[in-house]
Amino acid sequence: MLVEKNIPLQAFNTFRIVAKAHAMVRITREQDVLDVLADPEWADSPKFVLGGGSNIVLTGDVKPLVLKVEVRGLQVVGETSKAIIVEAGAGEGWHDLVAWTLDQNLPGLENMALIPGTVGASPVQNVGAYGVELQDRFESLDAIDLHTGQVFSLNSAQCAFGYRDSVFKHASSATPDLHQPLGLKDRALILRVRFALPKVWKPVLGYADIERKMEQYGVTAPTPRQIFDWVCEVRRAKLPDPAEIGNAGSFFKNPTVTPEQCEDIIARDPKVVHYRLDNGSVKLAAGWLIDSCAWKGKSVGQAGVYEKQALVLVNRGAGVDGNGATGGEVMTLAKAIQTSVYERFGILLEPEPVVI
Repeated sequence: MLVEKNIPLQAFNTFRIVAKAHAMVRITREQDVLDVLADPEWADSPKFVLGGGSNIVLTGDVKPLVLKVEVRGLQVVGETSKAIIVEAGAGEGWHDLVAWTLDQNLPGLENMALIPGTVGASPVQNVGAYGVELQDRFESLDAIDLHTGQVFSLNSAQCAFGYRDSVFKHASSATPDLHQPLGLKDRALILRVRFALPKVWKPVLGYADIERKMEQYGVTAPTPRQIFDWVCEVRRAKLPDPAEIGNAGSFFKNPTVTPEQCEDIIARDPKVVHYRLDNGSVKLAAGWLIDSCAWKGKSVGQAGVYEKQALVLVNRGAGVDGNGATGGEVMTLAKAIQTSVYERFGILLEPEPVVI
């Protein structure tokens, strides 16, 4: 087992924030985790699981042992009457998986093209875009318990998916009756994820960006590859490339309100962007709320609000030798935005990234 010490993490977080890991182990297979748990120095130490670093804000050096997930592999592992089952290693890039499935003529993930991060992080966040969430295509996953070393599998119900939420985002607890963990935050490392891709594919449409592309290209029945290409075009036009400017994608969740709350906001701001959900509640566009508070383009130190999309916070500095944004600047900016939106709309925006 190779334990790397004092490892710079700037290249391992898409915000490109300068920080170090006191110690890091690269996980390419489950045995690597078992080796960590068998080592007297590291067995009982706190641990931090790191995937692509696309959903974290580092506010300082990371003291827990960093487990850098690099489990690879893409393969078809089975089928049901309705779906083809595809398995991906947790260390594979999410967009790489989406592109690979289309190359194999296995559509179903195309609406989620170009979402940053790794496959292993996708169930944690229940990633989603343009009408499709991971839970819609999820079959099961394998993970390893960071306390016992036991490998276990979870189905969709056991993952307790919600909007940008899952069992992996909630702390472990137990009741006298259940005697089992009710949350897996900091308790599990995901090894492999399996997806059920429909044998009978239907395009998921209805979003304005997709409809504009259909009109632009004169297409009424788009193919999976066309949707994939359009989603990539839209995301590249709206969102900054982390390779060019540090960011963690959408920084805040779109808040959900009651119809009555929405009507109250509409009465004051008729142009508010909102979507009515099947359960009767209404989802508001967090980017619109932030933009309405005139935050687009503003900065705190080297942390700023992206000029083309108010939902994205960026690192305006080079991020080298301490010249870029610090995690503290990012969070100061985020809290100022939260306060501004709350004072105007009475809505407290919830950040998506994990703050370390």
